[in-house]
Amino acid sequence: MKRRAFLTSAGVGVAASTLAAPAIAQSAPEIKWRCASSFPKSLDTIYGGAEFVAKRVAELTDGKFQIRVFAAGEIVPALQVLDAVKDNTIECGHTVSYYYVGKDPTFAFDAAMPFGLNARQQNAWMSHGGGKELMAEFFATHNLVSIGAGNTGTQMGGWFRKEIKTVEDLKGLKFRIGGYAGTIMAKLGVVPQQIGGGDIYPALEKGTIDGAEFVGPYDDEKLGFQKVAKYYYYPGWWEGGPQVSMLFGKEKYESLPPAYKAALQAACADATLDMLGKYDVQNMTALKRLVASGTQLRPFPNEVMQACYQAAIEVYEDEAAKNEKFRKIYDAWKKFREEEYLWFRVAEYSFDRFVYAAPPLEKKK
Repeated sequence: MKRRAFLTSAGVGVAASTLAAPAIAQSAPEIKWRCASSFPKSLDTIYGGAEFVAKRVAELTDGKFQIRVFAAGEIVPALQVLDAVKDNTIECGHTVSYYYVGKDPTFAFDAAMPFGLNARQQNAWMSHGGGKELMAEFFATHNLVSIGAGNTGTQMGGWFRKEIKTVEDLKGLKFRIGGYAGTIMAKLGVVPQQIGGGDIYPALEKGTIDGAEFVGPYDDEKLGFQKVAKYYYYPGWWEGGPQVSMLFGKEKYESLPPAYKAALQAACADATLDMLGKYDVQNMTALKRLVASGTQLRPFPNEVMQACYQAAIEVYEDEAAKNEKFRKIYDAWKKFREEEYLWFRVAEYSFDRFVYAAPPLEKKK
């Protein structure tokens, strides 16, 4: 009797497992997406951020969720990634949201605002400071989802053929610069040019532009700017800690199984740390090589920095007065920035100020 009961219950178990298999398979479907990058393959760290995400997602889903990455220009031009995602030409894109401030300056908050947040502060703003929720609401109005998937750390101020000694030296200067900083520099007479990374060198070489900024020593050296411009300025006040993002069509993203969404979130978070760590190592050695080969390293004069800072405030206040979406995020972002600066002045800045001025770690004789 017990034997028959056991066989009956075992049979039910086999049947149940047979019925469950298709359901399990459906919960982990095979998905293949294409990702367009705004960067050329030669820039292995920033372009590599998308490949890092793709590899990590595949690992986390046992290879069932595959993302194939295409460099700038292979499917769409570097600065048209957002439109391609929005129009469902591709499923996702790896880009920097400030490339699209021409559509709405509010996009810049997802990446970097001039005189804004450094990499750690941007991470805090997006993860626990309310930025993620505010930006999600904004991106939803464009039927998009954005997830941070990289950060370069504070960038350099760019390459110039002549020295920048005063604000007057900026007037009439045709300068390649991305994001909202172009609007700010235009107030000081600069003629901003937004050009994809792979197209900057030819424009600088031919004299179509007088100067250019991109990321920092590692990428700039690869792009060869030091061959056609002598003066290298710092800091890139417009990019204290720019976030690189993965963009998804809202419907495409929402259609993913929860486990795949979790895999994307985890992969993007890992990619952010990985990219930042790589640049912090690579920029150090690249800058030494550039200076050794004749590059003239210069800080922006205080007069120029002050003028740019004042121009930034004017631009922000003007935009907030006419753009409700911008104002909503700007008010929250500005409050966060002020409070975060207060904390960093207490601990981080006081620490940095001492140790960077201290002598090498050698015992006094």
